[in-house]
Amino acid sequence: MDNETKRAIIMEHYMHPKNRMRKDNASYTKVNTRNASCIDNLDIYIKFNGDLIEDITFEGEACAISISATSIMIENLIGKTTKEALDYIHNFYQMTENNTYDANILREGNAYQDIYKQGNRKTCATLPFRGLEKAILEHK
Repeated sequence: MDNETKRAIIMEHYMHPKNRMRKDNASYTKVNTRNASCIDNLDIYIKFNGDLIEDITFEGEACAISISATSIMIENLIGKTTKEALDYIHNFYQMTENNTYDANILREGNAYQDIYKQGNRKTCATLPFRGLEKAILEHK
């Protein structure tokens, strides 16, 4: 994926994030994830149906990297099983550490394939993944 395509994907998901809405009701699990070194502070709402992730939304204030990563993550994980979601999350982590990963699984998430070069931005990109992973592991 060339740099211009990566930039376009990130900006599209930042300017028009998917599923950005509050879901304060009992059928959703809420997890807060924040970056202590900046403004990133996101509430992620997950609706589980057994082992299936039926819906994910989010709300909060964050930088372009965190917002776009959250939007891409959500778009790729609604309708997946918790196992599929954890596989996606772990592949994303592998990519952000410049380790071997399955690019086919990540789809638009590959826009962050060079983020490992900037440690502070890596924290921004992985922020929603850490929150969702926590929620999935607590759900099991």
